[in-house]
Amino acid sequence: MALLPILEYPDKQLRNVATPVDTFDDELQTLIDNMLETMYESYGVGLAASQVDRHIRLFVMDASDERDAPEVIINPEITPLDDERAMMQEGCLSIPDYYAEVERALRIHLKALDRHGNPIECDVDGFRAHIMQHETDHLDGRLFIDYLSPLKRERVKKKMQKRHKMMAQ
Repeated sequence: MALLPILEYPDKQLRNVATPVDTFDDELQTLIDNMLETMYESYGVGLAASQVDRHIRLFVMDASDERDAPEVIINPEITPLDDERAMMQEGCLSIPDYYAEVERALRIHLKALDRHGNPIECDVDGFRAHIMQHETDHLDGRLFIDYLSPLKRERVKKKMQKRHKMMAQ
């Protein structure tokens, strides 16, 4: 397995809309394994293929406290189950060291495929639902900072530009 480089905001590639996965071959399985390793090594709870510059509808996640329950979600379709929403603090591996409260549906219905192309259909709530919505946003070219005010988004952009300048030196 290999660690993959994670794109950081304001990289324009993060705004690409991912295409559906239709081939479940060895290359996809290797990508999934590498994404899981990258997510765990980066102390993340989720990682979308878009974040590693692969623009296919795939994300990996692990919402367990023990970090031993990896999930692979392919071609997700998410539908809120009701109007109830909750605020939760979010961060993102593509926007290091920045966190903000984001409101999302508390309960969702997920329809997707697993790593082998088998159908998944279930209702999800709480932290797992929040992660799934965040990662699906990545596949649609959206970032959690898009839910913030324009002023806060501009501050994040300037902070990330400064970070990139310092890292380039």
